[in-house]
Amino acid sequence: MTGEEPTRSALADRIDALFEIVRRPDRQQYSHEEVARACREATGETFSATYLWQLRTGRRDNPTKRHLEALARFFQVPPAYFFDDEQGTEIARELELLGALRDAGVRDAALRAVNLSPEGLGRIRDVIEAIARREARAAAEAEAEAEAEAEAEKGAGRRPDRR
Repeated sequence: MTGEEPTRSALADRIDALFEIVRRPDRQQYSHEEVARACREATGETFSATYLWQLRTGRRDNPTKRHLEALARFFQVPPAYFFDDEQGTEIARELELLGALRDAGVRDAALRAVNLSPEGLGRIRDVIEAIARREARAAAEAEAEAEAEAEAEKGAGRRPDRR
């Protein structure tokens, strides 16, 4: 074995997203054992925490249809989340939105926006887009500056050979 990490599959990414976004009522992440136990009970088949971890990390990538259906049932997503790329992508977007709504500030802003007029919502959207563009520009400039500093440090470490 080479010790290299396997390339993550779309299946591993989708399973991992479920763990990251769908949480227990206390907002803690479900453990592999909790999910595996529920899947064992749902299917009556072998389903270990280790096997689930392997699926989540991409070390295994060929689960049975029953295992995926049990995972879908546990996390309350349609089984198509795993089988249908188009529907899986749409469900992933919805899960990301649910994850964002866990943030109290986002949830508060969304709840306040419910009663706004379409024009008001349009203005809010414009402001959010402007801020997002500004932050993306600032991040790109900071990254370019960091790269320039790294190059300058690398160049300063080299001394011309004087003979």
